Amino acid sequence: MSHNQQIGRWGENVAADFFSGQGFVITGRNVRTPYGEIDLIVRRDNLTVFVEVKARTSSLFGPPEVAISSRKQEHLHAAVEHYLQEHAELGGDWRIDALAVEGKPGYKPVITHFENVI
Repeated sequence: MSHNQQIGRWGENVAADFFSGQGFVITGRNVRTPYGEIDLIVRRDNLTVFVEVKARTSSLFGPPEVAISSRKQEHLHAAVEHYLQEHAELGGDWRIDALAVEGKPGYKPVITHFENVI
């Protein structure tokens, strides 16, 4: 596994812990669709949240969230729509969030949560 993959996996674990701490239940991780991957799917009450996670070890190239390009947003939206069509039993409300994680494994991360980004 490459360094970037290790940081990505660490960021996704941080995100899962973050949402669990907010009372959400993790219902999917790294869910693949024909339109791309959904990093994290969480649910609380009647709300499903699809989460794009971006992690960086430094802000040298800007904060993690700048890596969510307009093309990535389009693919993510298409992936979520496909997932919802395949899982009509979910019902309720849904939104797409982004979670930016800065830091390094073994240290307390800096987390920035962006709700309803698309």
